[in-house]
Amino acid sequence: MTSEIRPFHVDIPQAQLDDLAARLANTRWPDQPTGLGWRLGAPVDYVRELAEYWRLDFDWRARERWLNEFPQFTTTIDGANVHFTHLRSPEPDAVPLLLTHGWPGSFVEFLGMAGALADPRAHDGDPADAFHVVVPSIPGFGFSGPPTDPDWGPERVADAFAELMSGLGYERFCAHGGDWGAIITRQLAVRHPERLHGAHVTTMLGAVAKTPADLEGLTGDDRARAELSLARFGRFTRDGMGHVFIQGTRAQTLSYGLTDSPSGQLAWIAEKFRTFSSIDADSADVVDRDTLLTNVAIYWFTATANSSARIYQSALAAVGAQPPSTVPTALAHFPDDTTLPVRALAERTDPIVRWTEFDRGGHFPGLEQPDLLLGDLRAFFREVARR
Repeated sequence: MTSEIRPFHVDIPQAQLDDLAARLANTRWPDQPTGLGWRLGAPVDYVRELAEYWRLDFDWRARERWLNEFPQFTTTIDGANVHFTHLRSPEPDAVPLLLTHGWPGSFVEFLGMAGALADPRAHDGDPADAFHVVVPSIPGFGFSGPPTDPDWGPERVADAFAELMSGLGYERFCAHGGDWGAIITRQLAVRHPERLHGAHVTTMLGAVAKTPADLEGLTGDDRARAELSLARFGRFTRDGMGHVFIQGTRAQTLSYGLTDSPSGQLAWIAEKFRTFSSIDADSADVVDRDTLLTNVAIYWFTATANSSARIYQSALAAVGAQPPSTVPTALAHFPDDTTLPVRALAERTDPIVRWTEFDRGGHFPGLEQPDLLLGDLRAFFREVARR
């Protein structure tokens, strides 16, 4: 059962800010071969300039005040501290909505949308589209902090979030997620189908062609799309999944560098925000640097590089066979995301009732294209939750 719900206020001690500034100033930078760009990872000049901005110009106290504009709480579920934002709608017929982030994101991914979701009347929207918004930090991430028990995979997180929603008085609710949040959302649909009006995701592992066997039985446009999906997954496996294998097998070893060096933590996360949000790594950042640094700073101040990485220990199991879902499901695909989903594959295990192909956006749509994501959430849940 969910324990007492406690108000939470972000208040990082000044000593931690001073320590951060000193560590950034004393960074020992690696060498950088010329002419490689992003081919071997985040370039030194990019990370160094961003670190200098973090040290000299980034205003954490202003960002802290912004975070504290959202009502936040903590509770204990299954032995773990769970931090969450809970924005109740003023509309009497609002529907509960759970929004779950992934790695290397945080609850910050959804804060820019939270007000419009909870109070559409105040944001030129239809009050019939109002939600009671719940945005938790996955155990091991952000202000939830490191749990004492390291075994927190998507199934256990889904069970904890179902319990959280019960503790808030929400027996039936809608759920959305991307990255790990999508996997957790789908686990909610599989493990607690009676609780969900619908599941909305931007990633679905079962919809991606990962081996030639996934193409069997497909013809025409479905097969052509699956062949593109397979090729894209192959490129991503070769060039974009190093973090999966490292964090899934040697998170403890990696954590010494990320926990001790803010520039190391910055580079590890900033590279993913750049390359996951745009296929062309040489293009301009699509997530503004203050938002990026707010996200990085939360990992730094909470020392959750190690505990957040441990969710990858269950990654190989998550990539395997997908148990079927009976919950109405929507997939919103943003073209610069890391993988290419195939509806015919998704429909083998999930009742797909909405499939949206956007013309822009990547892995972090809540930050990159919040209006598009907001509209799709409203349209889908209007259909499945308000019938």
